[in-house]
Amino acid sequence: MSTIAVVTDSNSGITQKQAEKLGITVLAMPFYISGNTYYEDIDLTQEQFYEKLAEGGDISTSMPAVGDVTDLWNKLLQDHDEIVHIPMSSGLSSSCETAMMLAQDYDGRVQVVNNQRISVTQRRSVLDASALAAKGKSAAQIREILEQEKLESSIYIMVDTLKYLKKGGRITPAAAALGTLLRLKPVLQIQGEKLDAFAKARTVKQAKSMMIEAMRNDCKNRFGDESGKNVYIDVAYTHDLKAARQFEQEVKEAFPGQQCAVNPLSLSVSCHIGPGALAVACSRKIL
Repeated sequence: MSTIAVVTDSNSGITQKQAEKLGITVLAMPFYISGNTYYEDIDLTQEQFYEKLAEGGDISTSMPAVGDVTDLWNKLLQDHDEIVHIPMSSGLSSSCETAMMLAQDYDGRVQVVNNQRISVTQRRSVLDASALAAKGKSAAQIREILEQEKLESSIYIMVDTLKYLKKGGRITPAAAALGTLLRLKPVLQIQGEKLDAFAKARTVKQAKSMMIEAMRNDCKNRFGDESGKNVYIDVAYTHDLKAARQFEQEVKEAFPGQQCAVNPLSLSVSCHIGPGALAVACSRKIL
């Protein structure tokens, strides 16, 4: 049986410490903040990121350098037969397309998953890849399975402030001003590769109810499993763990007996929506 290295990027939300425990490798994503380069979870912590965000720093994301990717692959292939590389959605970054191009020089030993997932659902794909490797699947088989299942997931996100959506150009200044005046709590959705509007709520309570109902609808109508037993359900957040823990209890009440992980949304998502966001996500179980 061949040995397989599972690689992802920090858009998955998996920290370096967690990666070490899981036996996987996480490529740190670069961020440009007020002219300086930082690497997520290397020299940029969650707390530091939100401090710089609050200070009004000019924050932008980038893809890993080509040399960083190939150097990592070359190192891993010294001790492994194959690599499964799971980058963030091809629709949200060019890093996936670049990795696929680079993999052509590795004679099939590097399989890049065109995952169309990000953050907590990307994290689930990484865990699935590790489990599939443990069951003896080849890198090519793992890529094929993950790509077949890539759209069997969804994320709903309540945004606490419109400031960062406005700053990123995702909504107009007029819409942001009106939304702020009406104290709206937009609910966004990530289905596949796009971040889109889903609903508008007047209160956090209403927004959370909308997200839970959307999750119920997905479980029933998309996955044929109203109880949620055959999907993973995750809660995610930006910079407010206490609020996330409270939301976790509400999600568990809606789906009795369901285990529910709580993790921060990746910084690549957080820079567009700001602190105080809550999210719930589901991914169909494939094992």
